[in-house]
Amino acid sequence: MKLTTKRVQLEILGPEDAEMVLDYFVDNRNHLSRWEPVREKDFYTLKHWQWQLSENLEQVSKGTGYRFAILDHDRSEVLGVCNFTSVSRGAFQACFLGYSIAEKHQNMGYMSEALEAGIAFMFSEMKLHRIMANYIPDNVRSAAVLEKLGFENEGRARSYLKIDGRWQDHILTSIICPELS
Repeated sequence: MKLTTKRVQLEILGPEDAEMVLDYFVDNRNHLSRWEPVREKDFYTLKHWQWQLSENLEQVSKGTGYRFAILDHDRSEVLGVCNFTSVSRGAFQACFLGYSIAEKHQNMGYMSEALEAGIAFMFSEMKLHRIMANYIPDNVRSAAVLEKLGFENEGRARSYLKIDGRWQDHILTSIICPELS
């Protein structure tokens, strides 16, 4: 599955692309550590990413998750990731959004461009009603991206997720599909 924008493409990668994804996480380990859970050593192995990318394809086949790599058009490197997870159907029709961008690609608009395409796909093709995204209060870049994309603040959750080794509050936001509201 691939989505293409002016400058990037979003693609759900398979196990054959594990080395490219591993490189992204190894290269950005320090940059991302402040915003992610503490990772086990296994996370930074080729074996883990071969398994994880197989699992991602399984989630797509079940309709429960869509984990996109954000790539340049040459498909030479992972610029970031954009994950729509915990897809819920029935009366809820919603999912969670998580994302990260390589340190060297910050402040270039790649993330907004990629998320815009991913959100449009989740609303138009997957027919979701709501996408939720949560961020640590001092993550001003993430707050700005979400606001730019039309996410609305829905409150603050105390001690919400264990990120960077400690329980941290999160700002809860969501966007509703304009055609389904």
